[in-house]
Amino acid sequence: MGIYDDIGVRTIINAKGASTRVSGGLLAPEVTAAMAEAATHCVDMADLQAGASKIIAGVTGAEAGIVTSGAAAGLLLGTAACVAGLDPGRMSRLPDTTGMKNEVIMVRSQRNFYDHAVRAAGVKIIEVGLPDRFAGAGVRDAEGWEIADAITDRTAAVMYVANGNARPSLEDVVKAAHGRNVPVLVDAAAQLPPVSNLKRFIAAGADLVSFSGGKAIGGPQGSGILCGRRDLVMSAVLQMLDLDIDWSMWVPPANLIDKDRLPGLPQHGIGRPCKVGKETIVGLLVALRRFVAHDPEAVRKVNLARVEKMAAELGRMRNGTVSVRDGGSPKLVVMLNPDAGKNGLAVCLALQEGTPSIYLDSSQAANGVISVNPTCMADGDAVPLARRLREVIG
Repeated sequence: MGIYDDIGVRTIINAKGASTRVSGGLLAPEVTAAMAEAATHCVDMADLQAGASKIIAGVTGAEAGIVTSGAAAGLLLGTAACVAGLDPGRMSRLPDTTGMKNEVIMVRSQRNFYDHAVRAAGVKIIEVGLPDRFAGAGVRDAEGWEIADAITDRTAAVMYVANGNARPSLEDVVKAAHGRNVPVLVDAAAQLPPVSNLKRFIAAGADLVSFSGGKAIGGPQGSGILCGRRDLVMSAVLQMLDLDIDWSMWVPPANLIDKDRLPGLPQHGIGRPCKVGKETIVGLLVALRRFVAHDPEAVRKVNLARVEKMAAELGRMRNGTVSVRDGGSPKLVVMLNPDAGKNGLAVCLALQEGTPSIYLDSSQAANGVISVNPTCMADGDAVPLARRLREVIG
């Protein structure tokens, strides 16, 4: 009997990827060992975050960094930092932003479910640009001048969602924002790999960057990184930490928190529900060092071998076409034949409800395209997955 059997929850084969909905990926043994060791000692959490800051700064090129309870928590904390700065009174009043800069500019085509974390700080999102390229009405999207034009004395920050298709460029956004002394907060949750992206956004001038720790980095699922300007990171961590201590007794780590810049000790802030435990911080740091040191080609070969093994097991299929796609991140793709009489979403649902329970990438299933992402699969998952896929598709 395993722990999940004891709880009454069945395990799954995760061929979807490092998605929170399917609990992320599998932790490396050294990560779980570090977390277990961390659980056997107590530390001052401010000291631990300060130690994390040194490591995060080293790998990102940022002035400072902290471990958060996920990338979305980083967006909330980052927004709160841009609004409140180092003013304890403002920190205490959030999400009431009366009398504060309480608008965040965002390109309309970058709006998504996760910007709820930004709005949770009490700000209003100001949209700019018309995404004609997505509507099919033209080729244009937002441009740098539109961001500059939208900045007012109420603007607390510019929010930028990084991806390979984002417009305008981050450099153009930074130029527009910094020209009016407005910070830029980047959502880079899923922008790893490559490892070089850990430094790219800071190098481009971003003031704060939020990464997921539970995806490509391979850390605990409920972890993330917020890095950037030291004063903003300091504000963010002050709005997250347990500060139930007398001012005279409070001796924060100087490399992360400059006590002399504060008129008094902030109350528990809006980020207090985003607290992160010592085990998660340590696990994330070990995973981060491992991610930076890993050989991406070796990882690609492991995943390619899994995909090729599944393709060989599937062979030729009557109701679909099997292909191996390797654009740096290998995947197995099954395209259902138009006359197969099979609905892609129904196939994915049947795999989830069957034994073993298998979760695939169903993002294109409505169009008859089913993808198998091997990054979160265990070594013994390939054959049973392929056999079950053949049974369901026919």
